[in-house]
Amino acid sequence: MTLAPWHEEAWRLLDSRRRAGTFPHALLLSGASGFGKREFAEQLAAALLCEDGAAAPCGVCRSCRLYANRSQRDPVEMRPDDRLAQPHGHPGHPDARFVGHVLNEKASPKKMYTEIVVEQVRDLSEWLALPAQFGKAQVALIDPADQMNVAAANALLKTLEEPGERRHLILVSSYPARLPATIRSRCQRVTFAAPTSEQALEWLGGQRIEPKAARSALQASGGNPGLALRWLRDGGLDVRAEVLTDLRALCAEKTSPVEVANRWGRADAQQRLWFAAALLRDEAEAQARGAAGPLALTPRPDFTKLSKWFDQTNRARELLRGPLRSELVVLEALAGMAPWAKAAR
Repeated sequence: MTLAPWHEEAWRLLDSRRRAGTFPHALLLSGASGFGKREFAEQLAAALLCEDGAAAPCGVCRSCRLYANRSQRDPVEMRPDDRLAQPHGHPGHPDARFVGHVLNEKASPKKMYTEIVVEQVRDLSEWLALPAQFGKAQVALIDPADQMNVAAANALLKTLEEPGERRHLILVSSYPARLPATIRSRCQRVTFAAPTSEQALEWLGGQRIEPKAARSALQASGGNPGLALRWLRDGGLDVRAEVLTDLRALCAEKTSPVEVANRWGRADAQQRLWFAAALLRDEAEAQARGAAGPLALTPRPDFTKLSKWFDQTNRARELLRGPLRSELVVLEALAGMAPWAKAAR
């Protein structure tokens, strides 16, 4: 696992603290999804457990080999957005533990939890109270930390208040504001900002992405290399093109919010609303420069309306985390964009 160019400064800082014996008990890695926080966290955990003690995990010692020995549980654990809860599997090292979404064994039929629950954190705390089997350290990675429910967060707080020697917690979150302030205040925070376009293009090239495709995907993702790579590989850019077509048709009164909401609600509403919000942002930025935006709005709405639509879309994305029907949530977000809907009011 190789560090991305925009990770290097944070790595040097944390590595110097590790070598000095002042590595923090708890870390909070934050930044947008797609900036490689999880990969950084896993590499960091490997370094804390490595028997060599060099600037990077050696990859050949007993600890590194066990840590690299990964497995998925059966059934495979999935996040609510249908991504793998443990992208690279659980480690075989006895002193490393990954905490994420797990199967709810009590449900009938059994299904994945939509949050990280208190039983998981209590189990983690009991594990951290045991001596390290290899005698070096214990490392726990919680991702996404912001999806702990209230009881789980309160249970974790007790562990953070009584840190054990050579016990390390690494929290990963794209939405750190959702974490209680009491937890954030007890963690050393590392925030990853967007890389430069040169860094992002260089990294995408290292993933064997052609320069033209890389530039196009990077522009669509707002400079986020991880998202750009994901969309190139899983067809996300095709979904973005569909969203753009739907929004243009909606604003031109060639379709209705009900029709679009029914389609979006059945096919990854969360991602489609994300694309919609990004396109509204791009439209506003283009109009601020006096240029034509992606939605080709004619006549152009004022910035107040664009801002309102943007807020509606992002609010809908939050509501999708709850029990409401996705079609109804999407419909509420889209209704304000249709001229006929405004006239009806």
